[in-house]
Amino acid sequence: MSKQRGSRRGPRWPWSRDERQPGWRDEFPYRRDQDDAVTRRHFLQLSVITSGALFGGTSVFALLGRLDPRRRGDPEAIIATGDLPEGEAHYFRYPGSGEQAVLLNRPGQGFVAYSQKCTHLACAVYYQPEHDRLYCPCHEGIFDPTTGEVTAGPPQRPLPRIRLEIRGDLIYALEEEP
Repeated sequence: MSKQRGSRRGPRWPWSRDERQPGWRDEFPYRRDQDDAVTRRHFLQLSVITSGALFGGTSVFALLGRLDPRRRGDPEAIIATGDLPEGEAHYFRYPGSGEQAVLLNRPGQGFVAYSQKCTHLACAVYYQPEHDRLYCPCHEGIFDPTTGEVTAGPPQRPLPRIRLEIRGDLIYALEEEP
């Protein structure tokens, strides 16, 4: 069939329906309407479901952390009240045998105890009575011995406090407060 000038049909393009498909179609035979692309609606549904699952999982882990029995430990006798002079520290293990804690007899304020683990990178914290501070030598973190709050250095959270009870002349550790 030859092309005639002035025909009503106009020029024939290589991609028109009545002609053969262009060469790239032979090598890439996929059509857009047959594509299994994810729609915006499906993507949004997947995003909401995934976010909800992550939130739910995080909530479960947070709840389990609050109920963690390792923080509570059994009431444990630490030391007799007369054996720790004012302004001094006593180091002991609580709530388990692998956990360290420090008991302070604050002048005029009484007894207070903290976990000895620095909240920055879990190095041991020591009481320095000459400076009246709890000091972490690893990265020079400093904590207030009265409240356990951070006063200097890289730690962002206060030391976990250990609730105490005096029974007779013995001091007991009851639980580690979050």
